[in-house]
Amino acid sequence: MIDPYIEGWELRELVRKREIRPREVAEFFLSRIERLNPKLGAFYTVTAERAMADAGRLEKMKPDEAAKLPLFGIAYSLKDLTWTRDIRTTMGSRSFENFVPPADAEFAVRLREAGGILLGKTATPEFGMRPTTEGGLHPPARNPWNLEHTAGGSSGGAATSVAAGLNPIAQGSDGGGSVRIPAACCGLVGLKTSRARITNSPASAEGWGGLATTGPITRTVRDAAMMLDAMAGGSLGDPYAAPAPSRPFIESIKKRPKKLRLAAIRQTRLGPVDSETLAAFDSACAAFKEMGHSVEAIEVDPGGMLRDYPPIVVCANVGAIEMKNPELMDAAMKPSWEWGRTISATEYLTALAGLHATAREVVRKLAPYDATLTPTLTRPAPKLGTVAFDPKKVADDIYSWISFTFPFNSTGQPAFSLPNGFSKAGLPLAIQIVGRPNDEEGIISIAAQFEEARPWKNQRPPIE
Repeated sequence: MIDPYIEGWELRELVRKREIRPREVAEFFLSRIERLNPKLGAFYTVTAERAMADAGRLEKMKPDEAAKLPLFGIAYSLKDLTWTRDIRTTMGSRSFENFVPPADAEFAVRLREAGGILLGKTATPEFGMRPTTEGGLHPPARNPWNLEHTAGGSSGGAATSVAAGLNPIAQGSDGGGSVRIPAACCGLVGLKTSRARITNSPASAEGWGGLATTGPITRTVRDAAMMLDAMAGGSLGDPYAAPAPSRPFIESIKKRPKKLRLAAIRQTRLGPVDSETLAAFDSACAAFKEMGHSVEAIEVDPGGMLRDYPPIVVCANVGAIEMKNPELMDAAMKPSWEWGRTISATEYLTALAGLHATAREVVRKLAPYDATLTPTLTRPAPKLGTVAFDPKKVADDIYSWISFTFPFNSTGQPAFSLPNGFSKAGLPLAIQIVGRPNDEEGIISIAAQFEEARPWKNQRPPIE
């Protein structure tokens, strides 16, 4: 019997040692999805035939071949924004309900070639535009810790699947917090990678003007690093490039950083931070001090980003998506799409220049520090149906909640969301660790140290 909450790297070792067959892995998780997904809304499309084909291919491999594959025998999922050849990619939209891409996303190919077993495509709000996973084509992704609450978004299905033990690791994407928000809501590890760390080829060039990245959602830091090693790398012709790491990311797990200088941002001018969230953050900062690091409170104002960020996002989606029938759009999404169509090229480029200018200021202010600590979100996961989406009131409706996440899409820095206890209502809380530009290695080692001091992997939601 497989533990549904097994870490990916542990599962790999069992399969590699032939204590479990790849087919057993596929059958176990497919059975669990069949039983639990109807009440969770994690998966849109379950790829049972593909999973069994992946498992069959792995069973034919020789031991020396298997040993070279970092994800050998690990079941995983792809977000339903991710292009998959011969598998429908709905983007959460009624207009694309039957869309089958002409090619795979390059990182999707890498996950397969690394030995993973694809279980299916996970829930996303229409075009990944909401910080909650609801509306659009499919039922909402529910939070396994409380089914009345959101799993976050836009990689909500990915987070639901991992938190509920439907698969050990999941791919998400993050243009304003869409990996970190659901990870925070569901008590998981979510890594927003550096700009260009993982190619967007071939479906997207810049990815929301360089804001959007791909990253892992897992139960532990080690699994996140392992998955990053499998996905990382650019592609010929990419508009941006990230420097190659000095060693595999998984090796950073073993490194325990010595005394670091850490910045702490505990408040935001975009809205109040919930008292329980703030208390948990202060406790986490105290833990870092106990590890021997210095923690200095600083202020960073993302107000300039809030002015320029939204028009870039809505324009990026208008440019990437040819709506065959706008009347089929999620009613909450349609105003943003219509707004994007009215923004001129001059206005878009002015906003992009302004965003880059503010991002430079933020990076320069954080440059003296080895990493930066913030709460991931200003409050725990809200109930489904309570987060409004009005492009004219984004500061009040959305950005006050995600005010610590979207600025680091603008700067392009890597950022972890890590579990950081629970609210009195039993909902997960989270801390964010933001690295220096292109420094996934550094924040992996810091995150692993925090995980060791505040272990959380044995926490399990009440869904059985």
